[in-house]
Amino acid sequence: MDLIEGVDELQLVIEEAKAVPLSNNAVINREEVLELLAQLKQQIPDEVRQARWMTRDRDDLLARAYKEAERIIAEARAQRDRLLSQTQIMQDAQREAERITQAARDHAAQLSADADEYIDGRLNAFELWLNKTLAAVERGRAQLEAEKRSAAPEEVVLDERTTVAPFDAARLGGSSV
Repeated sequence: MDLIEGVDELQLVIEEAKAVPLSNNAVINREEVLELLAQLKQQIPDEVRQARWMTRDRDDLLARAYKEAERIIAEARAQRDRLLSQTQIMQDAQREAERITQAARDHAAQLSADADEYIDGRLNAFELWLNKTLAAVERGRAQLEAEKRSAAPEEVVLDERTTVAPFDAARLGGSSV
């Protein structure tokens, strides 16, 4: 039994244990669980050794891969130098590089124009939305002002915070003349 199988078996023992009524506890066979744990402890060193062995193998493989990559790069550089030394190949490469560069510039210009057009469209839509929102706010303020005027026509509004009621002699308790 390997480490993972042992953990799976221990989990199965716990999952299949009889539940204690009205609680989250379970009754398990102590000997069976202790035996599984002992087996798991014995498996840990083997698993650790295997992991170390795999790590060493990985490191060796990476070292070989790096050496091979360096060799391939050196060969490619040597090949490039041989090819560049030939005049015709150099001229062809220069023309191809110029063609690729121009194509890239054209593509970049097109992308920039497309992006500008997209952004302008989005800004236009945002501007329309803002104008509609502003118009709705203005209508709301006008309606609020109209409601203020109709609710208290006898009141005088001095400013936004001060409203004065008209003079009422009866409220003062005096007699009318």
